[in-house]
Amino acid sequence: MAVVVADPIVAVEIGTSKICALVGEAREDGQIMLIGKGHCPSRGVRKSLVFDLALVSSCVREAIHGAEQSGQVEIGKVFLVVSGEHIRSMTNQGSVPVADPPSGVTPDDIEQVMDIARAVNLPHDRELVHSIPRKYVVDDQLTVANPEGMRGAKLSLDMLLVHGMRTMLTNAVQAAHNVGLDVADVAFSGLCAAMATLTPEQKERGVALLDLGAGTTSYLVYADGAVALAGVLAVGGDHITNDISIAFSISLKRAETLKQKAGSVMPDANMHFQQLAVPAEVGFPACSVAVSDLSAVIRSRMAETFGLLAELLKEHRLSSQLGAGLVLTGGGVHLKGIVALAEQIFDLPCLIGQPVNFSGMALADEGPDYAAPLGMLRYAVRSGAYRRAERISLGGLLGKLLGRS
Repeated sequence: MAVVVADPIVAVEIGTSKICALVGEAREDGQIMLIGKGHCPSRGVRKSLVFDLALVSSCVREAIHGAEQSGQVEIGKVFLVVSGEHIRSMTNQGSVPVADPPSGVTPDDIEQVMDIARAVNLPHDRELVHSIPRKYVVDDQLTVANPEGMRGAKLSLDMLLVHGMRTMLTNAVQAAHNVGLDVADVAFSGLCAAMATLTPEQKERGVALLDLGAGTTSYLVYADGAVALAGVLAVGGDHITNDISIAFSISLKRAETLKQKAGSVMPDANMHFQQLAVPAEVGFPACSVAVSDLSAVIRSRMAETFGLLAELLKEHRLSSQLGAGLVLTGGGVHLKGIVALAEQIFDLPCLIGQPVNFSGMALADEGPDYAAPLGMLRYAVRSGAYRRAERISLGGLLGKLLGRS
């Protein structure tokens, strides 16, 4: 039986629809055991961004309290999942002469080329969140995953840099600081969701992960075994809810209920003519909504969102490199027919991502919804930061360059 490592890890995600905290423990067999969970409906968040710090801080406090109660732990340090349309990526290359060509590339050579590849001049209002090595090249000819020990005179590195708006990142971290929490690290939601659900084979064959949230859609694309693209669209499930509200002149609350109970992007033909009764409420009269009309509204928005992402893949010439197709995570996966629509729009195979190598609290039905915070637990384990006791200042935190995928 594997021995449980005693240090609990806590991941917090400030999402558009909910703020959640997950408590996990790393095991020697590579599994992460979930021992606690807390959540709170989001207040003060729009499109994954904090716009009312006091409200968000109170939600974080509530989610942490729930996690402490269910996990029977005291929480003082967290790992924060960040998202929002301000998250973007770019590639940069660095090259260095190998210090001792006859002896081969050394760890010092690798560290030096990484420093050069990540030394890009970002605008003053942006911060680097991740620096992820993509591929090393020795003497402009041999492409390798790990160049250590290889003979050559020149070492080059292509690196993917994920960066975000400083004020947006600062506000998210401050929401945790306001309730007495130390933030050990931050990580991009798309990267976290990928770490929770993607297998090494999928990454090697090429795969695009789409995390369908309430206010945003995060994406992370692997090609040739390395991260090739990352970012966020400011479109999510809330936009569908708003479309339904406008189309049928009903409240947002009723629209959300319709979406969850009867929403589909590709409805069953047997339900095509079915009518859904919507009771009257203050400011809105009673009405009847045809299932076919509801599906048409939902399909239109999702097809537009998928279309934007498909064009993005084509623009970066990645569509033909996705041998493992698409993986969908996030709350949006619960829309009926979402996989079939994605396959139709992208012309690629698609499946719903399930967390891999997690155990403990039952999250079987909610796994895709919690992919990002679950992946943050794994990110924390791989970085080793959960073992460090010191508090990282906000500037130091956002300036860290872990470069892990």
